[in-house]
Amino acid sequence: MAVSDDFALQSVKVAMTPWERFDEFLQARGKRITRQRRLIVEQVYASHEHFDADQLIDLIHATPEGAKASRATVYRTLGDMVDAGLLRKMVLGGREVYEHDYGYPQHDHLFCSSCQALIEFSSDELIRIRDAVAATHQFRAQSHRLIITGICADCRSSRSRNRHQDRV
Repeated sequence: MAVSDDFALQSVKVAMTPWERFDEFLQARGKRITRQRRLIVEQVYASHEHFDADQLIDLIHATPEGAKASRATVYRTLGDMVDAGLLRKMVLGGREVYEHDYGYPQHDHLFCSSCQALIEFSSDELIRIRDAVAATHQFRAQSHRLIITGICADCRSSRSRNRHQDRV
């Protein structure tokens, strides 16, 4: 589902690749840099899709090297990636979902509670409102997270068609 250009995400320049940032994070904490961790980071950053741990495990196990990556390693690495600022974790429909955080601009989401679609958008007006509310309370906003839950147009039209067919 496309979002109009008014609400499209802009690109963000970063000084390090996600792997370099994760490598620096692991070294600072005295953690080992393993092939499995590298594979997990590469899989996560191969595309910009929201995913859950089970989806990532399936992707990793489909690779020749992936069979060596245990579920525990994937879950620990996802936690480390969240702590390193590479990923954000959201709970949507009772499911933990991850998205890229590093190298992506501040953005918000529309979540369809029917089909589970997750639509990203950015709004300068929303950021202005956030900053105005923060200033009123002498608060310095650094970021925010907004997830608007509802029913997408496809699901609404599908429900409408189904209701109409029931009447016939």
